[in-house]
Formats: sequence, C-alpha cells, structure tokens
Amino acid sequence: MPDLLYLSLWLRDHRGQNMLDRFERLLRTFPFSRLRPGISSLRVQAVAEGEPPVLEQAFATPPEIEKVIALAREFTHADCAVLVEGWWELWQWKDQWRLLPSRVTLACYGPGFENDVGDHLRIELGTERQFLPQLSLPQGDRTARSNLRSVVRLAEELERALPVERRQLWSESGENFAALLDAALSEEA
Repeated sequence: MPDLLYLSLWLRDHRGQNMLDRFERLLRTFPFSRLRPGISSLRVQAVAEGEPPVLEQAFATPPEIEKVIALAREFTHADCAVLVEGWWELWQWKDQWRLLPSRVTLACYGPGFENDVGDHLRIELGTERQFLPQLSLPQGDRTARSNLRSVVRLAEELERALPVERRQLWSESGENFAALLDAALSEEA
C-alpha cells in the first residue's frame, strides 16, 4: 500500500476554546472538489487515535460547514480530535491524465488529545506518488508538479487564514518528502 502525504500545522495559542473556530477556517479555506463537492463524513474521537469514535456521521448530501461545526461542538472537548472526509481535485492517470476527485481527510486535534505528531491541524493529502514525478507516464513530471503546486498554494492560503506557527509536509513512511522529491527529479535529469 502506498504511503500517504500529510500537511501538518501548529498554531499559536491553540486551546480547546478556539480549536473548532480554527478548524472552521481550515474547512472554509480548503479547496473541496467541484466535481464531488463538500464534506462526506464527520468523526469525533476522544483521548487518543486508538479509541473508538464518540461520533461518526456520514452525509448523503454534503452539509454546510456551519452544520458540521455545530454537530462537532456537541461532542468535542479539549481532549478530542475532529476529522472530516471529503474530496479535492488532483491530476490522476486513468488511461490519460485527468483532474479527478481524490479523497482527503482534514483533522483538528485538541490540546489534550494524544496524537503521534503533536500537530494541531492535519490534512491527509493523498498518496505520495500523486505528488512525485511518474517518469514512466507521459508528462508524469508536469502533473506531479501541478499537484505539488496545489499543496504549496494551500499551505500559503492557510498561513493567511490562520495563526500558523509552523508547518510540515511529511510522508507516512517517515522519509523526508523533500529528499524523495529530489531523488525523483534527479532520475529525470
């Protein structure tokens, strides 16, 4: 199974009282897919990632962001995590390159929630291969660069919308993604 790519954000003055307001700003800033719009599910977990959810809600029709935040507020405390799933558009190979919906998870971790990285906001962007040049495919380098530009643009927009103290792009494998990208680009040369 391919490794996933994440964008993590650490925010100044992150507290239980303001975490959902900041999560709402993340949701409003995020470029959800136009082809498959909106949020498809909401999950609230308490204490740690291994614990069962205190709320799981799938949506047949994408709800307004206000409704998602209001629902999350009923179950969320400083030791909780709130996760929503949706879609955003990335270039993908399906007999040719196409801009298609790709699953994404956006997470907000309360200051008392035990998570492995210690970040406050996290976006599971998709598989890392979607952002690395696929030299065996025509224009595989160009499409990967376009997908990666989408991540950079998102990070910049989040910096304007939120009090970001630090951000990190990282791979599930723990490998340095910048080094993976450099290695893939050096194969191209």
